[in-house]
Amino acid sequence: MAQAKLKIKKGDKVVVLAGKDKGKQGEILAVHRDTNRAVVSGVNVVKRHTRPGPQGQGGILEKEAALHISNIAIVDPKTGKATRIGYKFLEDGRKVRFAKGSGEVIDV
Repeated sequence: MAQAKLKIKKGDKVVVLAGKDKGKQGEILAVHRDTNRAVVSGVNVVKRHTRPGPQGQGGILEKEAALHISNIAIVDPKTGKATRIGYKFLEDGRKVRFAKGSGEVIDV
């Protein structure tokens, strides 16, 4: 299976478009390219029951689970709303991502 070209990166500020956490914003902690999923801080928190072991105490831990990338969108730096992403080349030849809503460059 061919991997999709993802327009999101670790560290991007995103907003959730669908699901139980719709409207929440967070930062991307990890991107799983093979499954087209991303882990967002503070979003889609699940409880994990762990057994005690050498690493530490057991108990019920809360951690973020991955979301499908179709359910998240990058936050426009200018307006603070969800936006689509495009690519363009700057005068110095660098290829950067920009918000299609406002035209603001995302990669600095």
